Amino acid sequence: MSDISDIAHGLDALARRIAGADARPTALRRLSGGASQEIWSFDIETDGGSHGYILRRAPGGVQLGVSAQSIGLNTEAGVINAARKAGAAAPVVTHICDESDGLGAAYVMERLSGETIARKILRDDGFAKARPVLAAQCGAALARIHATPPDTLPELPFSGAIEQLDRYEEVYRSFDTPRPIFDLAFRHLRDRAPRPLAPTLVHGDFRLGNIMVGPEGLVAALDWELAHVGDPTEDLSWICMPSWRFGQMDKPVGGFGELADLLGGYRDAGGDPRIDEAAVRWWTIFGSLKWGTMCLTMFRAFESGADASVERAAIGRRASETELDLMLMLTGKL
Repeated sequence: MSDISDIAHGLDALARRIAGADARPTALRRLSGGASQEIWSFDIETDGGSHGYILRRAPGGVQLGVSAQSIGLNTEAGVINAARKAGAAAPVVTHICDESDGLGAAYVMERLSGETIARKILRDDGFAKARPVLAAQCGAALARIHATPPDTLPELPFSGAIEQLDRYEEVYRSFDTPRPIFDLAFRHLRDRAPRPLAPTLVHGDFRLGNIMVGPEGLVAALDWELAHVGDPTEDLSWICMPSWRFGQMDKPVGGFGELADLLGGYRDAGGDPRIDEAAVRWWTIFGSLKWGTMCLTMFRAFESGADASVERAAIGRRASETELDLMLMLTGKL
């Protein structure tokens, strides 16, 4: 049930549930963002005015299996609520849908104003003031996410450095298609694994594309579906991966900032001072290896016909990009 008329019908009752008997949904449209979930924008109008909302919904309203890679929309909404209460830059979740809403697995959040498209954030004049301060703001935002009290969170999977290294190496080996750079990277990482830090909430996919940015800088962290408990260094490194610099390789933080600013903002906001550039680098190398393995997984899904979409094929080809990135990082040239 992804037809716009069906969504509109479900939102009729939901609007009244959220905003009162005189509420009515308007301006419903599906947004292009959201590779794994449906994203719908709509307004709720009442006699007192209009307010914007976002419906984040499982494809067709059907929640697929919950795993360490996807925690499910109800849990995701609970994580966002807990992180926001702890001071994190996160959307306001207004409603978590249940069966009576007729929309399937979904939740509603207040619509924010800003940009998520990396090309615009990195190049447009409207973000010229944001770019110099964005790395420190991202560091501060991550410090607040990591400070979320564990007892306020829904149940989440644990995923530490060695656990992830084991998991992704097992996936890589299952393909039985050796890639020497991947083999070298797995050995390099095992020989240099950092001492684990006390586990915290980890966003899991904090990067351009999943953060909203306004003219003055960071607005909110979005797309919390990969949240888990683990080493906080993971989040600080993920945004530093070459794949998420979008061609601006001279700026290690997202293509817009410096690592010193990211770590400075993190520490100033109360983040763990033991996290240093060496630890971030280990996790950045691992992140590129992990992403490369994920790309191979998507290619296999396309090759087998399990998901024959052009998107899966296109992402699958990006495994070769991660090979180059890994080669440059392992030789100290990136």
